[in-house]
Amino acid sequence: MIPVKIHTEYITLQQLLKLQNHISSGGEAKYFLQEQDVFVNGVIERRRGKKLFSKDKIRIANLEYEIV
Repeated sequence: MIPVKIHTEYITLQQLLKLQNHISSGGEAKYFLQEQDVFVNGVIERRRGKKLFSKDKIRIANLEYEIV
């Protein structure tokens, strides 16, 4: 589990993807989410604007992140 520290109430899924270098620009998020299965708390998520709060768990391929 890789902790992702945030200093605000939430971040968006698009911001997480960019922060963790899965995408290089925000515009790529839509296509990335169409081609990859991204799970937020065990549910497939396709919305790049999905708000991620503390304790949310995100799985992308074989990597797992937790918002802290």
